[in-house]
Amino acid sequence: MSTAPIVSKVWSFCTTLRDDGVGFGDYLEQLTYLIFLKMADEYAKPPYNRDVGVPEGFDWTGLTTRRGAELEAHYVMLLRKLGEQKGMLGQIFTKAQSKITDPAKLYRLIDMVDGTKWVMLGADVKGDIYEGLLERNAEDTKSGAGQYFTPRALIRAMVECVRPEPGKTIADPACGTGGFFLAAHDFLSDEGNFALDKDQKAFLKHQTFFGNEIVAGTRRLCLMNMFLHGIGEMTGDSLVSPADALISPPAETFDYVLANPPFGKKSSMSFTNAEGEQETDDLAYNRQDFWATTSNKQLNFVQHIRTMLKTTGRAAVVVPDNVLFEGGAGETIRRKLLQTTDLHTILRLPTGIFYAQGVKANVLFFDSRPASADPQTSQVWYYDYRTNVHHTLKQKPLTFAHLEDFIACNNPANRHERRETWGEDTPDGRWRAYGREELLMRDKANLDIFWLRDASMTDLENLPEPDVLAQEIMENLRSALQSFAAVSEQ
Repeated sequence: MSTAPIVSKVWSFCTTLRDDGVGFGDYLEQLTYLIFLKMADEYAKPPYNRDVGVPEGFDWTGLTTRRGAELEAHYVMLLRKLGEQKGMLGQIFTKAQSKITDPAKLYRLIDMVDGTKWVMLGADVKGDIYEGLLERNAEDTKSGAGQYFTPRALIRAMVECVRPEPGKTIADPACGTGGFFLAAHDFLSDEGNFALDKDQKAFLKHQTFFGNEIVAGTRRLCLMNMFLHGIGEMTGDSLVSPADALISPPAETFDYVLANPPFGKKSSMSFTNAEGEQETDDLAYNRQDFWATTSNKQLNFVQHIRTMLKTTGRAAVVVPDNVLFEGGAGETIRRKLLQTTDLHTILRLPTGIFYAQGVKANVLFFDSRPASADPQTSQVWYYDYRTNVHHTLKQKPLTFAHLEDFIACNNPANRHERRETWGEDTPDGRWRAYGREELLMRDKANLDIFWLRDASMTDLENLPEPDVLAQEIMENLRSALQSFAAVSEQ
């Protein structure tokens, strides 16, 4: 069977279930359970004959031979039983629940999955199907899944700038559905970049990636996404930990960290008070290896990522604007970054590219360095891809082509040969360098820098289209409301 009919079947049945109130997220979870079980069944038979670890009586045959209420009851019991297993199998089915209440529709979904030889499909085909489902799920604003989905064009650009090498490790302490892992895997697998030998291919599959994701449903989607793209093994250990990455220092360090930690100002925890009522309290991680103690989880992730790096490690992390200008712990962390790491690049991002609305974000690129009394950052290069840039998710989504100029300016093959595009003769240039001392002299070591003229303030003829302008106004209002809410929490 070709790819197109499979994709058509997957999407058409999703539409059918939506009519019964089953959203994209729930559909994707049920599909994940069933495809995993079907592939386990295929691997257990010739020519593979693998021991896939599925307990007897809770395999694929147990689903295809039942109907009606018996099928519904067995499916619920199967999900619970498989969630008790070890390794990737247990992680895929952790806290799994049936969301399809109509036994007839459940059987039709099982029958649809049963009609395809999933193991025979290439990793690119399986991966494309699953990535499409993940993206559609992110677009469904009611599900809230967009917070776990970083624009793939941005991820690819970050990977192109970091340029990971074979035989080295890559981590993401808040990996969501695994977008950074897949982009790095594609980069390393591209024969135009590297010609991997047998050992390098094995290392890429089993030992390159490590992530954390505390949300069970999102972790499940990440593991399945990676598995379908050829990362990890059905009977192997989980490559994604359910532990909160911020709780303690990392058990090991990594060559690269690529991440887009969850947006939001404060970390909090829920607890039951003396009266038996639920309350929340700001959570400040008290770690001796952190430069500052704060409840701002973005600042905590920046500190944690620094501790995750080997002495020659490299990081690229998406952060909101407040990381660049917030005082107190924020100032301490920025000064420490400039002192102890090579914070060499900041990419300013426009609004309208994230599913979480109103987000103003940047990408920090920094390299770890051995301990030294000498400052490790000499200058920070800025690329302003925000001023006079207009994107929306529907009418004008961000594409990789939009970031190719940044990659060219960044010159990842030889950062020492960078050249500014901004100057007195080129005032509209987006690429500009600032020396460390100049940055440290700014109030609170503020790294929130702009220099381009905002055309919308002076050039009425070059205003964006009305729908784009309206979208930007809405996003700015949302951002302002989020800022007011953050202030009220303090």
